[in-house]
Amino acid sequence: MASQPTAPIVLDPTGADHHSEHKQLRSHGAAVPVDVLGVTAWSITDPALLKDLLNSRDVSKDTRAHWPHFEEVIQTWPLALWVAVDNMFTAGGADHRRLRRMIAPAFSARRIADLTSVVETIVTGILDDLDTLPAGEIIDLREHLAYPLPIAVIGHLLGVPADQRTGFRTLVDGVFDTTRSSEEQAANTSRLYDALDGLITAKRREPGDDMTSLLIATRDDDGDAGGLSDSELRDTLLLMISAGYETTVNVIDQAASLLLTCPEQLDHVRAGRAAWSDVVEETLRFEPPVKHLPMRVAVNDITLPDGQTIARGEAILASYAAANRHPNWHHDADNFDIRRPAQGHLAFGHGVHFCLGAPLARLEIATSLQMLFTRFPKLELAVTPEQLKPLGSLISNGHQNLPVRLRPAAA
Repeated sequence: MASQPTAPIVLDPTGADHHSEHKQLRSHGAAVPVDVLGVTAWSITDPALLKDLLNSRDVSKDTRAHWPHFEEVIQTWPLALWVAVDNMFTAGGADHRRLRRMIAPAFSARRIADLTSVVETIVTGILDDLDTLPAGEIIDLREHLAYPLPIAVIGHLLGVPADQRTGFRTLVDGVFDTTRSSEEQAANTSRLYDALDGLITAKRREPGDDMTSLLIATRDDDGDAGGLSDSELRDTLLLMISAGYETTVNVIDQAASLLLTCPEQLDHVRAGRAAWSDVVEETLRFEPPVKHLPMRVAVNDITLPDGQTIARGEAILASYAAANRHPNWHHDADNFDIRRPAQGHLAFGHGVHFCLGAPLARLEIATSLQMLFTRFPKLELAVTPEQLKPLGSLISNGHQNLPVRLRPAAA
């Protein structure tokens, strides 16, 4: 058994050097106690063990029912919203199946196919605007492509008016910011719920052809017969907006920066030796949009293969980014290689809580990258890779900004 630290490893809330931190976690074996903004949990970094626990009946996402510290945590923890929401993210068993069944049609293969033209139209409009900029001008690609595409797509899907999308974006960004105090996060949550309540009120008054109106109709028509409760309705919209936006932003950001940092990888795509889907999957493995996902709880004592025990009631942190680069899973795991044989990753989770929006995210990422590098074949980073600063988050994995030149300066 690998040696264990004398005290839980304190995770850096700024995410300043997460790769070194993940190596430190892995050095202590498959599971190690960590401090997540004052809350102790078991970080699981071994992919085989993590998959087992994500599928285990001895592990639950329902922290309200199984975490002895739940009431204390939601009063004092900056990440309280991550465990207190009332939607399929925190549900288990029959409740999870019921909630997932209501949302699944929005992400069916047919629905994703129908959204292809929507995504292409949005990307075309974004690139048309960028194409008017003079040669040599530096822009923030995160701000001007990675942000506007996902928020426009999820806004279209949920029927969020265009003039409200920026407000939702800012509030969702706050949810993933792990540098804020409990009071700051509570204030952000209050504003976010006010915005969601406003959307629900507007859609009740004037329903549209969108998922929000459909969920409201399900809530109001079914009532207590298996439909959504008021809190489930609001928190389900919160989940769809946040999961359908923030994570996709990060992957577009990371994929673009990796291709610009590793031009030989971009050459593989241009020469037909790899596909844009390969870029997407390797980015999801190498720099997944979520580093650590709080929080699960042990329902019973769990004896690990190395002899350690996760006691009943103890919290479990799914450390996806550390698991994705585990040397026992991928050869040369710290190397970005889009021609890597497909061996999988955990960027979208695993088991019954696997991300429903994965097909839509893949569509948005691949489409935006292909159209971007086709329109601007001489796109280049405007800073060195070392100058790119990570987001202030131990959860969200992206850059604060991504400065690029779309084309070289005129001679």
